[in-house]
Amino acid sequence: MADAQSDTPAWGLANVAQSRVAIETAWPYPVDVRWAHGSGDGAGARVCVVDSGIDGDHPRVGGVQRSVAAIVDDDGRVRIAEDTAGDASGHGTACAGIIRALAPGCELASVRVLGADLGGTGAALVAGLEWAIDAGYHVINLSLSTRRRTFAEALRELADRAYFRGALLVCSAHNLPVESFPWRFASVVSVAAHDGTDGLEVHYNPRPPVEFYARGVDVHVAWQGGGSIRATGNSFATPHISGICARILGAHPALTPFQVKSVLYLTAANVRAGAAPGQPSAAAGA
Repeated sequence: MADAQSDTPAWGLANVAQSRVAIETAWPYPVDVRWAHGSGDGAGARVCVVDSGIDGDHPRVGGVQRSVAAIVDDDGRVRIAEDTAGDASGHGTACAGIIRALAPGCELASVRVLGADLGGTGAALVAGLEWAIDAGYHVINLSLSTRRRTFAEALRELADRAYFRGALLVCSAHNLPVESFPWRFASVVSVAAHDGTDGLEVHYNPRPPVEFYARGVDVHVAWQGGGSIRATGNSFATPHISGICARILGAHPALTPFQVKSVLYLTAANVRAGAAPGQPSAAAGA
């Protein structure tokens, strides 16, 4: 069906409307980490951790601005309520501490969907994620997934909703070579671990479904009771990417999820910038 104001098909772009899609963001050449991260504190970025809750009193977390929980009632319905219980297992606090270390100025929120054994229902995950998207968080950390395909379509719809609303879902790949969701969706940023020691070191994976690698092996993380442990897993690589995304969005708040993904790619340690048109390559004259 054509646009009523022109002969351009629906969703198309008429010549008279081109000014409405003008993009003012002036990306430098090449895009580098210094430009991408700005001051590096993530101030202005709103980050939500959908997990087991967060211990906001932990010294490595430094406070949580909002905490809610997805509560499954006896009739199976899920409601979102204010959460005063904190972290049920330590897992969410670990993720929050990593994000805070990389983006100390960001706003942190928590949605508890997991219990003490890191178990939870797909319905709670869907409800908790929906709340985080509708609440307008810029980055949503999901260091979890479900293998139940019955929830795949609902999660896919939410992932698409987030993408088009400007919310970046940063999702952990499963630690086992199995199919799970939502990390396998193209609209999210999918993450697995590398064994480096630099928390800002990101690698792009040219062979999907995992898109990016971040630090996730033998990581010193915050835990329950104000303590810390050493932990390994894709769960802990994911908040490294979330923290980096908070830094990027703190410096460039108008970037879309597509653009943030592009910045992650262009600043990845294994991606080498080629020459701009009319310029010599980086290797020329070396």
